[in-house]
Amino acid sequence: MIRKFFLIVLAFLAINTFAQKKELTLKDAVLGYSKGLYPKNLNRLQWIDDNSYIYNDNDAYIVKKVSDNTVSLKISLKDFQKGFPKLKRLPRILAIDANKMYFKTGNSVVSYDYHSPAVLSKITFDKKGQNTDLNTNKNLVAYTVENNLYIANTGNSKIPVTEIEDKNIVSGQAIARYEFGITKGTFWSPNANYLAFYQKDESNVTNYPLVDITTYPASLKNIKYPMAGQGSEIPKIGIFDVAKKKTHYLKIDTSDEHYLTNLSWSPDEKYVFVAEVNRAQNHMELNMYNAVTGKKVRTLFTEDNDKWVEPETPALFLPNNKKEFIWISERDGFKNLYLYSIKGKLKKQLTKFTFPVKSILGFDKSGENVIVSATGKDARDTHFFKVNLKYGEITKLTSKKGMHNGQLKGNNILDNFSSLQIPREISIINLKDGQEETIFVAQNPLQDYKTATTEFLTLYANDGKPLYARMIKPSNFDYNKKYPVLIYVYGGPHAQLVTNRWLGGAPLWMNWFANQKDYIVFTLDNHGSENRGFAFESVIHRNTGQAAMEDQMKGVNYLKKLPYVDANRIAVHGWSYGGFMTNLLMTKQPNTFTTGVAGGPVTDWKYYEVMYGERYMDTPQENPEGYKNTRIANFIRNLKGKLLLIHGSVDPTVVPQHSMTLLKAAVDKEVQLDFFTYPMHKHNVRGNDRVHLMQKVLDYILENNK
Repeated sequence: MIRKFFLIVLAFLAINTFAQKKELTLKDAVLGYSKGLYPKNLNRLQWIDDNSYIYNDNDAYIVKKVSDNTVSLKISLKDFQKGFPKLKRLPRILAIDANKMYFKTGNSVVSYDYHSPAVLSKITFDKKGQNTDLNTNKNLVAYTVENNLYIANTGNSKIPVTEIEDKNIVSGQAIARYEFGITKGTFWSPNANYLAFYQKDESNVTNYPLVDITTYPASLKNIKYPMAGQGSEIPKIGIFDVAKKKTHYLKIDTSDEHYLTNLSWSPDEKYVFVAEVNRAQNHMELNMYNAVTGKKVRTLFTEDNDKWVEPETPALFLPNNKKEFIWISERDGFKNLYLYSIKGKLKKQLTKFTFPVKSILGFDKSGENVIVSATGKDARDTHFFKVNLKYGEITKLTSKKGMHNGQLKGNNILDNFSSLQIPREISIINLKDGQEETIFVAQNPLQDYKTATTEFLTLYANDGKPLYARMIKPSNFDYNKKYPVLIYVYGGPHAQLVTNRWLGGAPLWMNWFANQKDYIVFTLDNHGSENRGFAFESVIHRNTGQAAMEDQMKGVNYLKKLPYVDANRIAVHGWSYGGFMTNLLMTKQPNTFTTGVAGGPVTDWKYYEVMYGERYMDTPQENPEGYKNTRIANFIRNLKGKLLLIHGSVDPTVVPQHSMTLLKAAVDKEVQLDFFTYPMHKHNVRGNDRVHLMQKVLDYILENNK
C-alpha cells in the first residue's frame, strides 16, 4: 500500500513538473541565440600561448592558465574604456600573444598591452576602409576603399597599392564569388615584406539590376553577376613590395577566364603558389611563381576529373621547412593529405582515409605530427587525428561520438564538443599523453521548456549507400495518433543538415513547430550533400536534383509506412538549393505533397552564377538537356498542391529573376502560385524580420497541409 502511494505521488509530481514547464514561442525559437536558448559557450575563446587561453565572459575578458585552469587576469570593459571611453562593448580580439593584443575600434587597429593596461601603438586607416587584413609582424593593415587597395601603418593611414579609376577592376577583395575556399583578397608574406592580392576585371560581366526602394523615387543598383554560359571575370594576382612601395603582377594569362585559387607563400617569401583551374573546372594545375619577377617557375602537378576538380585548401608548408608542403586532394575519392616537394615530387600520401579530412588544425610543438579534423566512419561526427609525417602513424585523438571543433596551440587542443545528447563541453586535449581536461560544461538551455524529441535514422539509397536522416517528434508523441509531416530539405553541395550535435543540427523553430503544432519534422541528407566523398557528392553532375529527389522520395516512402504518419498530409520547405528541391519535388512528385514553401529558390540554372553553376551543370550550351530537365517552369503544369515562393527583393546570390520567371510561366500556363517578397532583404531574411518570415512559412503550411 505504501509503495503504491509512493508511485502515485511520483506520477503526480512528474505530471505537475511537466505542466509547469514553459512554452516556447516562435519568436523565442527564431531568435534563440539572443534569447539564451542555445547552449552557452566560452565566447571568443582562443589561445594566447601554450600555457594560457582567453575568452569573453559578459563584460570582461578572462585569461586562464592551462596548468590548473585558474584565472590569471581579468580585463573588464571599464579597463578598455579608460583609454577608449566611447567603447560600448568589449572589442573583438584580432590577434593576441603573451604581451599584447590587437583590436579594432572605429577606423583604427590598436596594439594594446592588456597587463598594464596601455596602448602600445595605433594604426589608423581611411574611414571608408573595408576588408581589413592585419599583419602583426610589422604593424601593417591592408584594406580596401571601393575598388582599390591600400596599406596603413602607424605613420601613414593610406599608402596606395592600386589606384585604378576603372570601377570594373577590383583589387584586394575575394574573387570567384567566394568559391574554391576563397574567403578574402589579401595575403601577407610570412615576414610582411610583400602583400599578394587578388584582382578581378569584371568588364565582361553583365550588370544585373536590383531596385533600392528606400530612395525617393526608387533607384537602380547594378551589381556584377556572371551567369552560367556568359562572360566571367578575368583574375590577376598582384604583388606589392612594402619597402619599395611598388606593385607588379604574376605573369599569368587569364584571358580564357580560368580561375586563380588557393594562393599561398613559401616560408622564405621567394615563391607564390597558385592552384589554377580551367573554366570547365575539370583540370587543375598547382603552379609556382617567382614572387619578384612574377615569372612561372614550374607546374608542380596537375589533377583532372571528368566531373570537376575543386581545390579548397592552400599549400601548407611543414614547420621550419621551405621545401615540403601538404596538399589536400580528393583525387582518391576522399579528401586526403599528400606530401609534396617544391620540385613537384610526390613524397607520400599521408592519409588514406575512406572518409574526408575537413581541415588541418596545424602541427604539434615538435613539428613531427600534423593534426587534422575528419568525419571518421560516421559522416555525422567530426574527430581529431594525429598524423606522423615521417612514419605515417595515425592516432585518433577523440573517442566521444559527436562534433569536435578544435584550436591547436603547441601540444594542446581546445576541443569544443557537442552531440545530440550533450549541449556543449569544452576540454583541453594534451597531444603527448592523450589526457583530456574539461574546462566548461553547458547546461541544457531548454530544460525549463516543453520541447520536442529528436532522433537519428539511417535509410538506404538505391545504390545501397546510407542516407542519414533526422526526425523531430512532439514531446507528447502518441504512437496511435496520425501526424502530419513537414520535410525540410536542402540537398545541395557544401551543406550537411544532419549532424551529431545539439538538436541534431536543427534550428530551434523546428522543435517549436513539432511540439506546438503536433507535427513531425523530417530532414534527410541526400546524394550531393557534403562530407560523404566524391562519388556520393558528384552524382549530381549535369543533372542537379535527380538523385537528390530519388533519395528524398526514399524518405517519403519510409514515412508513409509508419503507422503514426498521415500520408495524406506531407509538406515540404527549403531555401536556396532547398528552394530548388522544394519546387522540383512539388512539380515532379505532384501527388506526394499537399504544400510547398520555396525560399530564395533556383528555378533555372542558367540564371545562376558561373563558378558554382558550371561546376555542377557545365554551361547551358554544353548541357542543354540537363538544364531543360531542371528548369522548374517546364513542369509547372504538374503542380497540384499549394506552392508559395519567397524571395528577397535585392537577392544578389539567387537573383529575383528566378522567382519572377517561374511566376511568369505559371501565369502563361494558368497555374496558380503564391508569392511573397521581403523588400530590401538579400539571400536570406535576417534579424527580427526572420520571425515574420518563419510565421509566414509555417502559417502557410498549417493552412494548406490538410
